[in-house]
Amino acid sequence: MKVTGIVAEYNPFHNGHKYQLESARRLTGADRILVVMSGDFTQRGTPAVIDKYERTRMALENGADMVIELPSCYACGSAEYFGSGAVAMMNALGVVDAICFGSECGNVEQLYPVAEVLAKEPDSFKETLCQELKTGKPFPRARQNALTHCIPGFAEYEELLGLPNNNLGIEYIKALIRSQSSIRPVTLQRTGSDYHSYRLDQGFASSQALRQTILMAEQRPSSFREMIERIRFQVPEDVYEILFERFGNRYPVFANDLSSMLVYKLLLERHHGYTSFVDVSKELSDKLMHFTNHAYTFEQFCDGLKSKELTYVRISRVLCHILLNVRKADMEHYKEEGDVFYARVLGFRSDAEDLLSEINRRSRIPVITRVVEGDQLVGKTAQRQFERDVLASHFYESVVANKYGSGLMNEYERQIIKV
Repeated sequence: MKVTGIVAEYNPFHNGHKYQLESARRLTGADRILVVMSGDFTQRGTPAVIDKYERTRMALENGADMVIELPSCYACGSAEYFGSGAVAMMNALGVVDAICFGSECGNVEQLYPVAEVLAKEPDSFKETLCQELKTGKPFPRARQNALTHCIPGFAEYEELLGLPNNNLGIEYIKALIRSQSSIRPVTLQRTGSDYHSYRLDQGFASSQALRQTILMAEQRPSSFREMIERIRFQVPEDVYEILFERFGNRYPVFANDLSSMLVYKLLLERHHGYTSFVDVSKELSDKLMHFTNHAYTFEQFCDGLKSKELTYVRISRVLCHILLNVRKADMEHYKEEGDVFYARVLGFRSDAEDLLSEINRRSRIPVITRVVEGDQLVGKTAQRQFERDVLASHFYESVVANKYGSGLMNEYERQIIKV
């Protein structure tokens, strides 16, 4: 059985994602496609617009054979954490032959030399980087100059690192190199709208554009049907039906829906400072402490704290780490002991039970199909990672319940998705 892995958020699922699933199967000759997907929080440090179970269903009905949850500490982490966590999961499962990802360049041969230098950090790279930083250059420019110094002809491809999907691809390859993985990287050139685009292009709009349209539909209830209709041809029909039927009773969820809980958590931790959380420096911690009395919404915090050195997304990610209690000490323990400690299966196709059987046979980590099984995990580090994932799910569900007056969905009672 040939298995290809894909790392995704599907926030929400659209035609470009379906195209990637179909192309990955064709390019790699895969019998099965396994998706490692973010749960209820994303790499931008924001909640997913619709919950992980609905997004799992969308994926399974449009080309994926199985969806496994990426632990929340990696799902809402930087590109390096996100990529290393996903690759660690695929390595641990023992069945993945190739990882297929989208990129702007569409060429693994261009990405691989960059990833190799960043993974191995030869002395010439470290020395040049250090010299560049001493001159006062910002880290991205210093790193770019160090790579140009180490890789002949790299100047021709300097724009590689300025593009988000290329960056993620490099992180996947870095993680494969560092783990000495046998998994083969395969890339597919991204088509349609730019990752950050708000345009609804014919066929392949970005997830960002879809989320913006959904936000506009929420802000204009009287025009809801008209606004949702705009995305009809950007997503598969079954996805459109889910987005139409669930609107206003289970989704959408946006960053500002977390605002009251964020302010509470910031006030709760204020006397300790925030440096124990991932990605929080002493300088940023001090800014957060000062700004707590000047902002009331999640987006106000991001707008007020962003700077030339700290992007909006970086601030958003930090706030997510604080909300979900993602601490530096925990990440250090995870890295020391193996990165991931279980594989939480969110769903699979009924005709792909052979994949589940093969994973159960070959996986180096426990495979969880019922949440209660997580309580049996061995070791404090594994239990902590699992507890944080359950906490993140319950946190998200509490936001949904409060916003829409729905009952609180207990993670322990949720059923695996089978289609």
